[in-house]
Amino acid sequence: MMFEKWLKKAILTSILVTLMGCAGIGPHTIARDRFDYTSAISDSWKAQMLVNMVKLRYGDTPTFLDVASVINQYSIESQIDLRLSWADPATAAVTNTQGAGGYARYTDRPTITYSPLTGEKFARSLMTPIPPAAILSLIQANYPVDLVLRLCVHSINGIRNRFGGAARARPADPEFYLLLERLRRLQTSGAIGLRVQKTNDRDATLMTIRGKVDEATQEDSIAARRLLGIDPSAQEFAVAYASVPKGDREVAILSRSILEIIIDLASHIEVPDIHVEEKRVNATQMEESSPGRSSGPMIRIHSSRKKSADAFVAVPYRDHWFWIDDRDLPSKRMFSFLMFIFTLVETGGKEGVPIVTIPAG
Repeated sequence: MMFEKWLKKAILTSILVTLMGCAGIGPHTIARDRFDYTSAISDSWKAQMLVNMVKLRYGDTPTFLDVASVINQYSIESQIDLRLSWADPATAAVTNTQGAGGYARYTDRPTITYSPLTGEKFARSLMTPIPPAAILSLIQANYPVDLVLRLCVHSINGIRNRFGGAARARPADPEFYLLLERLRRLQTSGAIGLRVQKTNDRDATLMTIRGKVDEATQEDSIAARRLLGIDPSAQEFAVAYASVPKGDREVAILSRSILEIIIDLASHIEVPDIHVEEKRVNATQMEESSPGRSSGPMIRIHSSRKKSADAFVAVPYRDHWFWIDDRDLPSKRMFSFLMFIFTLVETGGKEGVPIVTIPAG
């Protein structure tokens, strides 16, 4: 009787294990793995950007790695073994032997491939200036015009922006900040826009400034036109990548590359005093919008011996931690905007992606 009960339990266990092995595990992993991999890639992407900013601040060589692909393969194997032997007591000696065994294995094989930005890819992705049309598209998408121009241009119609690169650091022209204030109010009122039209089988980008506006907006429009040196009566202006415009109906934008944007933002990093004293890095320069009036840094990146307990992103470098405070919303927005601009630039090369062979069995 006891043996029959044991045999029934063994058979039931075998059936359950077999059914578990037949059930698919793939669908149940999507919600978990997709979230986990997204969070991990996002955190590593932010850390990579920040550490490269710090490296450029110290004159070090930046290194960028793209996550080309993430492939995860799962497998579950199960096996049950039942053995039974006995002899009839009427014909032979009593023999009763039972045996049971089980085997199970779970395998998780993630395959992650990385693609370094080097050579042509590096030049195309990081050193090519952002097209002026893309800058206007950001403004059209309601990103603050003062933020976009402060970050993405060297000059507009010859009015120069600040640049923090150590080799050619310079302050902004006083007119630059006055122009940003006027353009910001014009954007808020909806007076400036973007238009794309076909010209000789090519797309021409035009910046538009509406003529019929209220009195306050009209004043900002006249002041902005005067600063830019453009026609006070025209409503459409051609946009070109250049240092100076060809005429009073053209807006010349000398845009920056992603690398130049990173170098400029890196100049705001608060470096340890000991590193400045040892001449490992230049001191942080205060940005000024006009003589005697500070406009504040575009981003605040702190440094300390210990890692901050409340950091939005933090990376170690030269025995110090560099980090952005999670409660510093403007700096977080600026850093996220930098990451967004980085995604606008093509990082994939013309060559094919790595070929990964996945076994089917």
